[in-house]
Amino acid sequence: MANAPNISIDRALQELGQSIELARRRRAMSQSDLASRMGVSVSTVRRLEDGHSGTALTYLASALQVFGDLEKLRLLLDTPTDSVGLALMDAELPKRIYSKRRKVPKAF
Repeated sequence: MANAPNISIDRALQELGQSIELARRRRAMSQSDLASRMGVSVSTVRRLEDGHSGTALTYLASALQVFGDLEKLRLLLDTPTDSVGLALMDAELPKRIYSKRRKVPKAF
């Protein structure tokens, strides 16, 4: 079962696709209009809106750029606010930090 379907991932992709479709419709754009502005085919837009798992991430970025929301892609995993990552880093911090000893030159 190397490629077992993950229901939560599928659901998240479908919800993302629905959000893309809603954003397009709110801007009164047809799938053809969005495809033209993204530089892709209409079938690619359909697959993106359907939440197809094989759709390349670059198409999501292109759609966000057309909508003027490309910055949201950068915020998906905002490392300064990644609580799990920060907690793991903090757990690795040393308990005590010693001052570095100065090297004394050897006498002849």
